[in-house]
Amino acid sequence: MKIIIAGAGEVGIHLAKQLSIDNHDIQIMDVDESKFQKLSSSVDIVSVTGSSTSIKVLKEVGVEDADLVVAVTSLQSVNLNTCMLAKKLGAKKTIARVGNSEYVLPEYTELFKSLGVDFLIYPEESVALEIVKLIERATATDVLEFEGGKIVLLGLRLDRNSTILRRTMRELSEQYKGFDFRIVAIHRGVRTLIPTGNDILLPNDQIFVISVPGGIEEIIRATGKDQHPFRNVMILGGGKIGRKTAQMLEHKMNVKLLEPDKRLSGELTEYLDNTLIINSDGKNLDLLAQEGIIDMDAFISLTEDAETNIISCLMAKHLKVPKTIALVDNVDYIALTQTIGLDALINKKLIAANSISQFIRRANVLSIASLQGVDAEVLEFIAHEGSIVTKKPVRNLGFPKNSIIGGYIRGEVGKIVVGDTLLQADDKVVVFTLPGEIAKVEKFFI
Repeated sequence: MKIIIAGAGEVGIHLAKQLSIDNHDIQIMDVDESKFQKLSSSVDIVSVTGSSTSIKVLKEVGVEDADLVVAVTSLQSVNLNTCMLAKKLGAKKTIARVGNSEYVLPEYTELFKSLGVDFLIYPEESVALEIVKLIERATATDVLEFEGGKIVLLGLRLDRNSTILRRTMRELSEQYKGFDFRIVAIHRGVRTLIPTGNDILLPNDQIFVISVPGGIEEIIRATGKDQHPFRNVMILGGGKIGRKTAQMLEHKMNVKLLEPDKRLSGELTEYLDNTLIINSDGKNLDLLAQEGIIDMDAFISLTEDAETNIISCLMAKHLKVPKTIALVDNVDYIALTQTIGLDALINKKLIAANSISQFIRRANVLSIASLQGVDAEVLEFIAHEGSIVTKKPVRNLGFPKNSIIGGYIRGEVGKIVVGDTLLQADDKVVVFTLPGEIAKVEKFFI
């Protein structure tokens, strides 16, 4: 596919890198030439300095031949205008990043399509949905669902009391034979490993587990995590993400929202029906204690300042809050902060890029997603008649070394892959892989 990306901020750069791995023809545009410095010379991406709302520039980059134009600048008006112009000039599909939640309401889908915008991405809503999944899967550091939850990928951090520590993958496979889950990756320090039979699990490892719904409780029990559902949640920050998260959670559990701005606190009382709104700073340890943080199951910090979010979550962790989630704006923070005791980190730009990637469906790849701070990709493929993966049991496929097939969906049923599994045409297959292996993996599904 020929893809033109408008905006070389962190969303655009991450998206360009992610899509270039799949051998798309990528051009990225921005008025600020200095932003292209974040692009590695080893990545096959063409950078263009210029405005995406200039008809002349759009014609120069060949917009009339573009399969897709993605506008992810920091300005909503620029993104919408870019998509409308691109569509009129011949682009087949367009995607715009917007900052107005009203625009993504289902009743306006056809309106925007008539204007030339095929798909709208509202990152704040995507982030709120991600947070809700993490709260509902109380023990997880990451949650990805496939085909409506028929297969789930969970990230779990191993504490020192986990019963599966210092055991090889082979031993664990024997012990839990018959259970519906499979460990597909281990993140240790700054490295991500695709495990072999001889690899062992160590304290503070972050493991990624493919499971069907029936296997989730068993893997959580095996890791020694507390399974009780969350009832009390405190949110710091009443901006777009904070209010959307509170709105999604307030009818399922008790929610307290701390917002230092008095005017915004007043607005939130009209927006939220069942959330206790407290006009308070929330950066002071004593103040957090006064507001009842020690009774919380989870603390979520969603201010616009990443340092505030990290520090307040560390304070909450000091007060024994079981789950902390911090919003960070710098992708580089993620690997660092995962080593200092935080449970989960959310990056709006990475989530936005993942949402767009999942919209870009290829012939045999249903979706592709990156995990926060982990150098790996999760892909969902369709097996075709005659695909290599359908010709032999999984253990005999000679699958790429740094990749692993975790599970598959046949019809309406999710299943976990074992060595004897023989995949069939039309199976939807979930693969965990390091980025350099994607092209090799794809050949098995052609």
